[in-house]
Order: sequence, then structure tokens, then C-alpha cells
Amino acid sequence: MSIKKLFGMVCAALFACSLYAADVVLNPDHPDRYVVVKDDTLWDISGMFLRDPWLWPEIWYANPQIANPHLIYPGDILTLVYVDGKPQLRLQRGSSGDGKLSPRIRVESLESAIPTIPIDAIKQFLTKPLVVSEKDLDIAPYIVASADEHVITGAGDRVYARGIEGTDTGLFDIFKPGGPFTDPDTRDVLGFEAIYVGQGAVQRFGDPTTLLLTETDREARVGDRLWPASREEPITHYTPHAPAAGTAGRIISVMGGVTQIGQFDVVVINRGSADGMEAGHIMKIFQAGETIRDIVSGKRGDRLRLPDEEAGMLMVFRTFDRVSFCLVVKATRAMHILDVVHAP
Repeated sequence: MSIKKLFGMVCAALFACSLYAADVVLNPDHPDRYVVVKDDTLWDISGMFLRDPWLWPEIWYANPQIANPHLIYPGDILTLVYVDGKPQLRLQRGSSGDGKLSPRIRVESLESAIPTIPIDAIKQFLTKPLVVSEKDLDIAPYIVASADEHVITGAGDRVYARGIEGTDTGLFDIFKPGGPFTDPDTRDVLGFEAIYVGQGAVQRFGDPTTLLLTETDREARVGDRLWPASREEPITHYTPHAPAAGTAGRIISVMGGVTQIGQFDVVVINRGSADGMEAGHIMKIFQAGETIRDIVSGKRGDRLRLPDEEAGMLMVFRTFDRVSFCLVVKATRAMHILDVVHAP
């Protein structure tokens, strides 16, 4: 993605943020000045200045005299000032260390700009097919046998696959069909998890087609599906903003096999692009209230549902048609599958 294109996307997102303007409350312990260091994230820095880090665009001053003013780099200086009584964050490009600008040539890249959230926590989920429909599974090519009669196949081995047309791409992502993502309220199947196995390059088209496994994260097996390898550049810089008022859903899965959800865990919610979800959307997480039996009222079978309790916050980083993948950016108590998420 070009710098120019990213700049346009960020500007559009910042404009959208104005539609969700909210009262900005400063962190009582905020600094007046901060020098950005390596391994910072925009979320962490925003949390130093604001009670609600996702509202940083509300006080961000995008200096048009600075190239790519929406991207922040190690060494940059952020200063909190007040304009007409309102807080504003201003950016000064990296200095010589004494607070004074020093003339120098600087080549800026997306790679060196600090990310919005910890990329290491989500990078494995950014480009590979993670969710597929039942129709996708039905039409996807599949591995039918090992070409070298190996019981276990991995990188460097060859496999045979059916369903690949001679005009298809020569490089395929291989994935293992996982379980369904099911809406807990309607019981609708929202899609199927696609568990990444590796990549295979076509050596010879035909029926079957021969592929060389060029990389594998796990064993490739008969029945694994193939999908043309994605060449899409992952989004690594997000503009946090709220979804439409009233947007709500539930956590339906957590990646990594854990039962309790904490900060920087990746979760799946039952709302996707068809529901208006976008990368960068912020949602509050509420621990679903337990239904208990009232043993004091004296009424037979008297049951009561306890209130939902705020437990954290997540940010959407990748959307599919009916589900979205999200990173838990804040956790104040334990969270679980079926907990509720709401627009802030």
C-alpha cells in the first residue's frame, strides 16, 4: 500500500471520527511532553495522555507541514498544548536530543512508524484466510494424496491436489477446515474457521495437480483445502473509532485455545462487514451477567439475571462477511466466550 493511499485512508478515517465526537478526558497523570521510543504503540502513548486512548484523533493536530503527519516514529516528540481551552497533541519530528530541530534527510516508511497496537499479537491473523463459507469449502481444491507416499507431509514434500484449473495461480495457501463459527443467539452458522497449514507451489497442472510444499506451519493432510495465495498487504496502522451507536454483539471464539480471555488475546465476534464493522472499530466488553436462583424471595423457581459488568475493550483489526477478528486492548476482569460487546 502506498504512503499516499494510506494517508488518504487515515484522513478519511479521521473525518469519520468527527462524527463520533465525544468528551475527551485527559489522564490525570498525563505528561506534557513525550519522546517516542522503539516498541511504543500508538495505543500505549494515547493512554498516557487520555483516559480513553481510542479518542486520540479528537485531540490530534495533523501538521500539514510535516510529511505523513499521521505516522509517528521513534524519536518524535509529542507535546500537549491547549488551543481555545481545548487539549491538542502536536508532533515534532525527531530532534537532536535538545528539543531543537536539526536539519537532516529522513526517509519515512510504514515499517519504521510505530503501530497502533502490538503487531506481534496479531500478525499471524493479518493475511491468511481465517474464515470461509460453506460454499467456499465445497468449491475449494483439496489435497488428495502425498506424491511421495509420506505418512507425514511438510515443507519440501510434494502432494497431489484436485480442483485446480490450469489457468489458476501457481501459488496456493493450504488450510485445514475447522469448526463452524455459530451465532449464539440465532444459531446461524456464520462461517468456518480456516486453520493455516502452509503454502504450495504448482509444479505441474493436471488432474491431479502436483504441488511442492514450500512452507508449512503444521502437517499437511489429505482433505486440506487450497486457496490462491493472498498478495494483499496487511493493514498495520489503524485509526480507532466507534461503530454506529447501538452496535452490539458477542464474543464467539478465542484464538489459542484459552478459556479465560485477557489483554492482547485475539477473539472473534459475531458481527462482520455485513453488519457495518470496520478495521479500527472500538467495542467495550461486558462480562455476561450470570443467571442465579434467588433463595431469599421464598418464591419457587425464582431466578434472576445479574447485570453485565464492564470487563475491557477490544479493537477490530480484520473483518469478514459475518464475523470479525479483534484484539483485546484493555482488560479489567476475566472475560469469556459469550460475553457481550457494545459500541462505546
